[in-house]
Amino acid sequence: MISKLFMAWALMALCVVVHAMGMTALLRWVSGWAARISARYWFSTWMLVRTAGLIILLHLVEIAVWAFFYAWDHGMPDLQSALYFSAVTYTTTGYGDLVLPKEWRLVGGVEALTGILMCGWSAAFFFAVVTRMNETRSKPTQT
Repeated sequence: MISKLFMAWALMALCVVVHAMGMTALLRWVSGWAARISARYWFSTWMLVRTAGLIILLHLVEIAVWAFFYAWDHGMPDLQSALYFSAVTYTTTGYGDLVLPKEWRLVGGVEALTGILMCGWSAAFFFAVVTRMNETRSKPTQT
C-alpha cells in the first residue's frame, strides 16, 4: 500500500508540473492579447472560449496520466475503463460503477484531491483572465 501511495504522490506531482507548464504558457499567450481585448467584444469572448478549451485540454492530459498508470499497473482492466474511471474520479463525480481493487482505494482518493486542487487552480486562473480583461476595458484612454 505504501508503494501505491508513493506512486499516487508522484502522479500528483506530475500533474502539478503539467498544470504549471500549461498555465505559464497560457498566461504568456493571454498577456500577448491584452491590447486587443479592450475594443472587441467578440474577440474577448472567443479568447475566453479558447482559454477554457486549453484549460480543459490540460485537465484531460492529467486524467490520461492517471489512467495510463491504472492500466499499466492493472488497477483497471483496460485503458478505456481506466480513462473513464480516472475522469470520474478526477472530477469527483464518483459514479461508483467502476472501483479500484482494495489496495488501490487510497490512490483514487489522492487522484480526487489532485483533481480538486487542479480545478481550483484553473478556476482561479480563469477568474484572473476575466478580471484582467475587465480592467483593460475600464482603463481610461489617454488623449
